Order: sequence, then structure tokens, then C-alpha cells
Amino acid sequence: MKAMIYESFSTAPRIKSVPDPIPESHGVVVKVMATGVCRSDWHGWMGHDPDIVLPHVPGHELAGVITAIGKDVKKWTAGDRVTVPFVCGCNSCPECASGNQQVCDHQFQPGFTHWGSFAEYVSLHHADSNLVALPESIDFATAASLGCRFVTSFRAVVDQGNVTAGQWVAVHGCGGVGLSAIMIANALGANVVAVDIADDKLSLAESLGAVVAVNARTCTNVVEAIRESTKGGVHVSIDALGHPDTCFNSIGNLRKRGKHIQVGLMLAGHSTPKIPMSQVIANELEIYGSHGMQAHRYDDMLEMIRTGKLAPEKLIGETINLDQGIDALMNMNKFEAKGVTVITEFC
Repeated sequence: MKAMIYESFSTAPRIKSVPDPIPESHGVVVKVMATGVCRSDWHGWMGHDPDIVLPHVPGHELAGVITAIGKDVKKWTAGDRVTVPFVCGCNSCPECASGNQQVCDHQFQPGFTHWGSFAEYVSLHHADSNLVALPESIDFATAASLGCRFVTSFRAVVDQGNVTAGQWVAVHGCGGVGLSAIMIANALGANVVAVDIADDKLSLAESLGAVVAVNARTCTNVVEAIRESTKGGVHVSIDALGHPDTCFNSIGNLRKRGKHIQVGLMLAGHSTPKIPMSQVIANELEIYGSHGMQAHRYDDMLEMIRTGKLAPEKLIGETINLDQGIDALMNMNKFEAKGVTVITEFC
């Protein structure tokens, strides 16, 4: 099969012919029909993830069709249309038993713990507990765009944030994660403040339901601007980027007893950001992490898509081929792309 592969970190990947994957006894092989290009892939390519063993094929936001099945798989057959969470569970540890596969003690992640979906085929493990059936009404590119960004935002807003109608929600960073969070919070009836450094991304955020837009590049004090716009601060704030500045501002713009949710990855030199802990204590703030979403929670999200309450296809900015994916991956940290970039051609 054709695959994008890199043999050392931070050097340009190449498109090569590599052996087709073989399913584990508990897994399947999926023909990749679409796969998103995500900043998490960029972190892996930079060497920020200790699980990656070189040479490596990235890619973790995928949708496709099952082509081969392990002998112990009971729920799936060849030809099934599927997608998968980017964090998958082992189905045997205490966290999986409690329904929290997103923090599985022995989690696997295609594109990180093993070769991923920037290829014609990908191997997925523990298929019976991790795969998600893809309705015919959702095309492969849209399903891939759900990837880690949309589903992670869904869990952050719905499960971790418990956002309700009428609340104020701030979203710091209007990339794929942030735009997803804006759409979801708006669908729940919240009032959304979008924060970014690019006017075109803020315009897109407003088209998806943001009622206030703050350009952090030109605004002298983001926290005060949000507090003024919301008359005292937001109920829930999401750092969708993963940077010390956005993390600090996200906590700083909360009203009393507000909730900060960290979604953007904080790796390498950003792993220990400054936190206004005196404010956290005095105002009884809550700080949450949000890391993926379990396969069994997809049904509620897919139903909101089916009924038109959510339209993730609006977040797709560009579809490209596998060769073009090399530049897309290497340039992820420049934040030039508007919306989600999806690879849809592999030959």
C-alpha cells in the first residue's frame, strides 16, 4: 500500500510503498477513505510523543470500510462503514470497565502507538469495543473530520463542561477544535465568545454561532475584554489551542465558580503553563482536562448530526491528496489553514 512515512522526527515525510497491515485477532483492517490532518499529528512528527517508534506512519482521524477481520471479532463484517475514536481502549482495565475508554490504562492510538491512517489501509485493535458504525447519511470526509477534534470538543462541551442554554462560553483558538466547540455550544443554546488572532477565522466562528469575537493580536487585554462583553466573565472556557497564553486567559476570563477545560495539547516546552492559582482558589474555579471521547458516546452526537443540530461538514476547509498531506502536516503549526483539512485521495 501507499503510505506517508517519516524515518526521523522533524524531517520531511515521504510517500512510500509499504506492506499492507494484517488484523490482530481482536482487530480489523480498514481501507481508509478519508483522514484528517491534525495538529496532534504535527506534535507526533516533531517528536513530542514518547509512544512513537520510527519509522512511523501518522494519522488518527479516519473513516473507511472494513476489509479484513480478526478471528475473535464478533460485531463487524467486511464492507461495514466505520470510524473510530482517536483514543481507543483495551476493554480489560478498570477505566474501560467504568466506561472511560478515553483514559484507558493501556490505550492505543492509531498514528501514535502504531501506524496510522495516512495510508491506504490501517489496522485497528479491539474492534468490538472501539469501532463506531458510520451511517450512510454521513460521507467519509465528514466522518473523518469528526476525528479527534469534533468528538473531543463534543465531550469537552457536553460531558466535561455540562454547558446549558443561556450560559456564556469562551473558546480560545478557532482551529478545528475551537470551531467544533463553537458549533456544539451554540447548538446547546449557549452564548459563545470566540478568540483568535486571525480575522478570517473569527468571521468563520461568527458564522457558526459565536456572538462575540475577540482578536487577541489587536486586543490589549483579552481577559478584560471578555469580562466586559459577558458582564463578569464566562461560565465555561475552553483552551482549544494549547498554549500558555490561551490557557492563562481561559482561566482568567472565568466568572466565579466557572469551569476551565483544557483541550489543546500542552506538550514539550508548553507542558507546565502558568496558572492564576490564587484566582482558582478565591473564586472556586474548576479545571478539567478533556481527552477524546468513548465510542459508546458517539450515538448522541451522531443523532444531533442526523437531525441537523450539528453540521460538521461546514468545518471542512480543504480536501487534498496523500502527497499534498506532507506539506499540510509540516505546516500545521503555522495555523494557516481555515477549518479542517482532510485527505481523501490515496492513489
